[in-house]
Amino acid sequence: MPEVVQFEAPYRVGVATTAPVQTGPGQVRVRTLFSGVSAGTELTAYRGTNPYVTSQWDPAARLFNAREGLEPGYPLEGWGYSEVGEVVEVGPGSDAALRPGDVVWGIWGHRSETVMDAALAARQLLPGGVAPEVGCFARVGSVALNAVLASQCGLGSTVVVLGQGVIGLLGTAFAARSGAHVVAVDGIESRRRQALRFGAVEAVAPGPEVAAMVRSRTAGRGADAVIELSGSYAALHEATRIAGPDALVVAAGFYQGPAGALRLGEEFHHNRVAVVASQIGAVPRHLQGRWTRERLTETVMAELTGRGPDVLELVSHRFPLGEVASAFELLDRHPQDALQVLLRF
Repeated sequence: MPEVVQFEAPYRVGVATTAPVQTGPGQVRVRTLFSGVSAGTELTAYRGTNPYVTSQWDPAARLFNAREGLEPGYPLEGWGYSEVGEVVEVGPGSDAALRPGDVVWGIWGHRSETVMDAALAARQLLPGGVAPEVGCFARVGSVALNAVLASQCGLGSTVVVLGQGVIGLLGTAFAARSGAHVVAVDGIESRRRQALRFGAVEAVAPGPEVAAMVRSRTAGRGADAVIELSGSYAALHEATRIAGPDALVVAAGFYQGPAGALRLGEEFHHNRVAVVASQIGAVPRHLQGRWTRERLTETVMAELTGRGPDVLELVSHRFPLGEVASAFELLDRHPQDALQVLLRF
């Protein structure tokens, strides 16, 4: 029987079985090889702080509403958005040039297999000779590139990237490849070293002195853009300090709870700093006439399968599916010891 990861309650995650789905005309069956675990969104589901757990999303109004006395929304099945797998069956009537054994990437959650549209799978085919694990970085790479595009950085600009987890490191790499002078900020030394390998010109520990340091490096101007990817309100506040007058802060982290550390009457107000949200549901507004989420992901995968950053350097752990609880426990209790955690099927 097919298997799927299930959040049963806060801090309880396991594996459940699901009914198999038949492969229909124009479809392919894909057996999962690896699935990447999100240290941001999924960890909030594991901890019970995700708004989809604590509230009810109204897609028409695009508002979260109180659950009105209902229990938190568990169990949750099929979370995960960084999968790669092998085609094992091609349904009748498919004109896509796919064969059993082809490796495709996509989003189908932490489940052992999926049935998907053959034409879509063909567009998400991993080139031969590329390690399957690279496919697990399509979505997180898209989140990173989306934030970089929102920052409007380019040749000659100074960009500070706060948070050097997987998405932050990819953001550093993409900003550097765009021609920006990138300063990476993270409290973990090994991540700062990786940021330098990915193109940062400087990598420093977080703290209130970073704002003054950036000004000293930029003739007093401050950063042209700051990309905040840690999800910390304290870091978001520091981003408003690091940014120069009339500069841009891209808030791309997944923030939880009240924003007590964010003080908007200080540098944010006096320097007229603009703060914009970056979320993978849409590309930045100024690009929507030409860019789509599909173009975003295609660009990322062309980079990652070409001469872009070697994302295999970011894989720190591979857990068998049956040890999914250990994978989440590691990310929850010892985040400093992990980067990209993969589930192996």
